[in-house]
Amino acid sequence: MPAAGAPPAVCAGADLMQSMPAETRARIDAAVAATPYAQGTRFTARKGDARIEIIGTYHFDDPRHDPMVAALTPVIASADAMLVEAGPDEEKRLTAALARDPSLMVDTEGPTLPERLGDETWRELGEAMSARGMPPVMVSRLRPWYVSMMLGISPCMMGQIKARGDTAGLDHRLMQVAADAGVPVRALEPWDTVLTLFDGMSDAEELDMIRAALPAARLADDYATTTIEAFFRGDIWAIWEFGRLDAYDHAGMDRLSVDRQVQLAEDRLMTGRNRGWIAPLTEAASAAAARGKPVVAAFGALHLPGEDGVLRLLERDGWTITAGGAS
Repeated sequence: MPAAGAPPAVCAGADLMQSMPAETRARIDAAVAATPYAQGTRFTARKGDARIEIIGTYHFDDPRHDPMVAALTPVIASADAMLVEAGPDEEKRLTAALARDPSLMVDTEGPTLPERLGDETWRELGEAMSARGMPPVMVSRLRPWYVSMMLGISPCMMGQIKARGDTAGLDHRLMQVAADAGVPVRALEPWDTVLTLFDGMSDAEELDMIRAALPAARLADDYATTTIEAFFRGDIWAIWEFGRLDAYDHAGMDRLSVDRQVQLAEDRLMTGRNRGWIAPLTEAASAAAARGKPVVAAFGALHLPGEDGVLRLLERDGWTITAGGAS
């Protein structure tokens, strides 16, 4: 039984995909049907003797990760290397940089967020961030990209992370498996990638990031439950399309603005990064093949689907993709 005041082991919420109107579900299904590799979290890529065991992950804790970790332990133990978005060294460097230079997250010049957002949106944002343990006076100077990322984490999940000192997501669990097996863990991108993802955005684009994130903040545990349930169903691209359609109804933005914001997020968070990962993935796999081994790659499941998803990009590079692990 958790100690008094301790966060629950599992954050309770409703799976909103189960209660959505049939018309909305049909629109999601149509988008999923038109998207390559829209479903599934486990794939194998082969090219000649080279092999990549690919795992789409969820970055937060859930007890249902346990059987997946157990099944993947021998796969990782036999690999030449494991490639992830950010390894332990990169995470340490990012943490140190943020502690050393607060301006990476805090904008000390120019108007504050309440001045930029207006009273009503600021009030709602202040309440949402207070629920996540961040007082409005602190939030008022935070950079919009960081605020929007924090809004994507429910207060319950924030409590779990604080209590554990770690997200305990599938990525981190698999990295620990690799460390225990003596398998090198390598990053697919530089340690400071997250700090540069939103460079060059206009003021309006930055503020729309917050506005687009607020609907999820209103029903944070429900959104978290919706996401994790879809993940374990393997219904990966439905997560993205659900967010778009829900924003149409609840973000307080017109559809064109929502579509622009969704496309911006897709370009910055996924497409550009996916393209940058192909070279390190294929180079590591080729080097491993010379030693008679595969490599394992584990990264957020939303990087898998789409014409610009990792799987389609590998396919265009001559790799054969099969669902599930190697036989």
